Amino acid sequence: MKQFVCKPTIHMFPTCKDFLAGFDIGEEDLVLSNAYIFKPFFDGLDCRAKALFLEDYGQGEPSDTMVDALLAAASRYDFRRIIAIGGGSVIDVAKVLAVAPAGSDTSAVFDCKELKQEKELIILPTTCGTGSEVTNISIINRTCLGIKVGLVHDSLYARHAVLVPELLEKLPYPVFATSSLDALVHAVESYLSTAASPFTRMFSAEAIRLILAGYTDVALHGRDSLDALLQKILPLKRLSAYGMEPSQALPFAEAVLRTQQRLLAHSPKEMTVADMSGIYTALL
Repeated sequence: MKQFVCKPTIHMFPTCKDFLAGFDIGEEDLVLSNAYIFKPFFDGLDCRAKALFLEDYGQGEPSDTMVDALLAAASRYDFRRIIAIGGGSVIDVAKVLAVAPAGSDTSAVFDCKELKQEKELIILPTTCGTGSEVTNISIINRTCLGIKVGLVHDSLYARHAVLVPELLEKLPYPVFATSSLDALVHAVESYLSTAASPFTRMFSAEAIRLILAGYTDVALHGRDSLDALLQKILPLKRLSAYGMEPSQALPFAEAVLRTQQRLLAHSPKEMTVADMSGIYTALL
């Protein structure tokens, strides 16, 4: 199989029915999705692809145990394409499934020095998030190591990224709020990055403008301060509301500094453990 290393081809279909016809989806395809996403849109459309639902193999963010269970389930089928239909968790897992050789597990994939795309990958995002459908990164919680780890390789690029507006029509408001704020943060991050250029900043600034313009419409007027506007989109909670204790601020900061250099490397300000611990403490 010829290795695919280029960035995805972008497609748009107005409906799921159009997508099934356009890509000739059939019995040689394997869909990875969530039942609550897949069934309302694809039941009744004679989708002949096999389907696995992420929630049947674990809960929460993608983990190595979840991926291993899905690899075992997928090995029972004969398929040539993996079709990811969902948000970030579905997409991250599908990327690993696409590059995993037969009989391997998550650890073997992360340890492999010569990854290749074993199955053609097609991604349909269902949130207005950060563009994971066109990146070569998958984030998996390595429970065996106690940390989340990013797998970065050109073989993780999808062959096709497919936008289907119909899939966003029933997007729950909390999902819209959290995923769009995630996109806003990434747009700001890419603008401030030390690796940014005038060309990339042009796109970052336009993304920020579009997202804030949408928020202004949601908030019904255009003169909010940024904090007030974001509070209308998703009310801010203290870290303590998520269960964080004061004693955890320093160890968490140390873990971030040790394991997340992929994100910190392009920060316009060098962050120390004290800096990060101070931020977490102030937000408790």
